[in-house]
Amino acid sequence: MKAIWGNNTPYSKFLITVGIILLSAVLFTLISTVIATMVYGISMAELQVLMNDPSKPEALSIFKIVQTVSAAGTFLVPPFILAWLFSRDSMKYLSLKKTPKYYSAMVVILIMLAVTPLINFLGEINSQMHLPGFLKSVEDWMKQAEDQAARLTDAFLKMDTPGDFIFNIFMIGLLPAIGEELVFRGIVQKLFQQWSKNTHVAIWSSAFIFSAMHMQFYGFIPRMALGGMLGYMLAWSGSLWLPILGHFVNNAGAVVFMYLFQRGITDIDPDKIGTESDYMGVVFSLVVSAVLLFALYKREKKLNGSVNPAAEELA
Repeated sequence: MKAIWGNNTPYSKFLITVGIILLSAVLFTLISTVIATMVYGISMAELQVLMNDPSKPEALSIFKIVQTVSAAGTFLVPPFILAWLFSRDSMKYLSLKKTPKYYSAMVVILIMLAVTPLINFLGEINSQMHLPGFLKSVEDWMKQAEDQAARLTDAFLKMDTPGDFIFNIFMIGLLPAIGEELVFRGIVQKLFQQWSKNTHVAIWSSAFIFSAMHMQFYGFIPRMALGGMLGYMLAWSGSLWLPILGHFVNNAGAVVFMYLFQRGITDIDPDKIGTESDYMGVVFSLVVSAVLLFALYKREKKLNGSVNPAAEELA
């Protein structure tokens, strides 16, 4: 059974990937709701009522259980199943065998910190975009979905205790960093690389899907930009650990700064960095990020002797 679909075309592998991810998402969402009903001793009907009002403390706890279990099932489980079905060496297929150098890891951390103002600025621009008039109903639906997602995110990020902070580092920082990178860079980008034979097409196609999957139109551009940057980190290094690290720093950094802001330890609102016409900060962010990305590119090229070791593994 191992590598049973290893010789399939990239197109068929992509369809298999989508199918397994969707099946796993449905299965683990059901499992998460069952776990929530058992933990809180409530019926499915009561669970549905609570989940319609995330402002209630017990509802938020249930949301965290459902989010954690369903995210693990959607993003952590399928990549290993798919790698097992597509390759005889699952860890190599997922680009997890190669450990990045300390220097590269430090540069990635600096990149993710430096790029924050630029990403927030792109988000502000994105939020001001409007669809044509004949798509007003679609835009209204998207705004409603965005507002709903924003309320839930705000509820998640309200951290009253150190325990809330630690759990958010896991749920918002670590779990998506590993799971989403396994899916979108470890599997999807690899399939587009095989399909198109073009690294840039592979990176930006997977970044587009990565951003679209979040179903948040007003954050589409900055999320796609981040996805593209993480894709190049994999392409240059051949190690999925670098984009995982970058993704974690981006997500966990937001949690840390929000926790410090809520505690009054800092007066810097992480959501405001790079916004409110801070053009000098945005330009500085762009320049520093570009320099650091170029340094990472040159370093990895020197270490690997190739611009794209990840693609060479597929040859």
